Amino acid sequence: MALGGGTSKLGVTDSEAFAQLLLDAKLVTPENLAYARQVKHRTGAHIDQVLISQGLLDSETLLLAEAHSWGIHPIDLAAVTFDDELVRRVSGQRYIAENWLPLRRNAAGTIIVATARGVAPERVERIRSLLGGGELQFVATTSWDIKNACLRLFRAEIADEAANELWRQNPAMSARITFSRGQKIIGAIAAAVFVVAAIVWPVETAIVALATMSIVFLAGTSFKFLVAMRGARYDVVERITKAQVHALDDRDLPRYTVLVPVFREANIVGQLIRNLGGLDYPTEKLEVLILIEEEDHETRDAVLTSNPPPHFRIVTIPKGQPQTKPRACNVGLFFATGDFLVIYDAEDTPDPDQLKKAVVAFRRGGDETVCVQASLNYFNDRENALTRMFTLEYSYWFDYMLAGLDLGDLPIPLGGTSNHFRTSALVELGGWDPYNVTEDADLGIRASALGYRVGVINSTTMEEANTSIPNFIRQRSRWIKGYMQTTLVHARQPLALIRQIGLRRFVSFVLLIAGTPATFLGVIPFYLVTLFTVFVPVGALTQLFPVWLLWLTLLNFVFGNVIMIYLSMMGPYKRGTFHLVLWALLNPVYWLLHSIAAYKGLWQLLTKPHYWEKTEHGLTTHVQHD
Repeated sequence: MALGGGTSKLGVTDSEAFAQLLLDAKLVTPENLAYARQVKHRTGAHIDQVLISQGLLDSETLLLAEAHSWGIHPIDLAAVTFDDELVRRVSGQRYIAENWLPLRRNAAGTIIVATARGVAPERVERIRSLLGGGELQFVATTSWDIKNACLRLFRAEIADEAANELWRQNPAMSARITFSRGQKIIGAIAAAVFVVAAIVWPVETAIVALATMSIVFLAGTSFKFLVAMRGARYDVVERITKAQVHALDDRDLPRYTVLVPVFREANIVGQLIRNLGGLDYPTEKLEVLILIEEEDHETRDAVLTSNPPPHFRIVTIPKGQPQTKPRACNVGLFFATGDFLVIYDAEDTPDPDQLKKAVVAFRRGGDETVCVQASLNYFNDRENALTRMFTLEYSYWFDYMLAGLDLGDLPIPLGGTSNHFRTSALVELGGWDPYNVTEDADLGIRASALGYRVGVINSTTMEEANTSIPNFIRQRSRWIKGYMQTTLVHARQPLALIRQIGLRRFVSFVLLIAGTPATFLGVIPFYLVTLFTVFVPVGALTQLFPVWLLWLTLLNFVFGNVIMIYLSMMGPYKRGTFHLVLWALLNPVYWLLHSIAAYKGLWQLLTKPHYWEKTEHGLTTHVQHD
């Protein structure tokens, strides 16, 4: 039995003895027990897991049955007063992993221990050794009650670890400090030189600045074009086939954890539960952890009133700073029991077979594959011009750009959702950086630096595209600020990074992670210079700027926009959304919005680098159709 050990007095396996006990006590019907046995045979899950996950047995009834089976009494951990000194003899992680927890000593000096995995003799001796010897008295509880008790007992430690463990392990890889001492010195010197040069040689300084920005802009857009065109060869290739998914044996499937960080999303949690309920994966091997901030009572109440399935659980995120999505995910990682783990946002609708495709990809990729990224796209693409441009951008990015990076074995900046991890490797990486507001992109680069590979799978998660420009600016300013943070973090030790990932990957990192915000910052100046070139007499301009610079700026404006319009037009062809093609002509306006967001992100980098700009969801008037 999953919750016991050894053999029972009946002389059969614990699983069968426990099943018979449930039947004799009329806690399950013969039909439900027969169904549970069929599922057990098909998936390898234990009978108690099947009954709970299918809603055929509730946790309280299971606890009573377990206690009776083990010959001990049940207990409600929520009403227990713990001996803090006794509890802290062992780590919270160990209690959760091994499903036991000491409570206190009774009057006779016996240690009372709650267990969710039986009282087999070898288990009892191991627990006695960890607690320093003495008599033990066991009481029964559930795994989830132990987790909740550990969250209360180790609340401060869990909150601190979620926020600062990466910083303690490797300060250079954390964005907790925005600018290192060396970066501050170099930045101050560069700023001073620029100001002096602008005062003494204003025209020459403007020429050098514009020429430099032109080269950066051209390099960034050309890199994206070349990588996306290379990825376009996967237009007609199915990376993981339906036959490969159907060939999977449910008994061999690993346990999977789904983390869903939500904050002030009460309006869409009902949709969330419906969407994730459609995943084609044995519920006996699936846990969905909904991560809710401690003060977000409205979202918690909305989840509870939505009547989630038994394998959905709420994890309360202790108060702490920074209050960011990656900090919440680190708390979720603390409680995750899956061999693999995936992140979804509240509005996500993943393909039903996405988890199984990820399993195939991990088996194919071997131990060096730490993560596989699914594509993102939008169900409300027809709502307005902004949602159309959003969809065009994501189509080219996920269908061509990431495929090209994957093909070239280049560092892949992860998306904020639908990235699937090998849990053990994620723990080795130190989890997410709570101080980086694009923790996903940072984690992709960090994984590459440690020799891990990030892959891409041919599965899609549908999301809600931003419908309003202010909401879009808030979201993009955070993303661009995060790219700046990631650039600063990994630029602290550039030579070490080159040694770790190689020169080719380093150049890719510079052009993509550093080049993207630099490109967007250059858009407004280029547009202004282009307008002057068109509307101001040439003679007047050539008195200030050389002709070659004006031509270079004009070339950048035309060539850069043509490249991005072409890439945006490519996106619809793979998915057949041809009604979007001509909307790609609006890309110059779309990039202007990005430039505004980039300057906002730059300002926030200097003034409040760890501030998480909240993106509102559930604003669309469109309904997703199955």
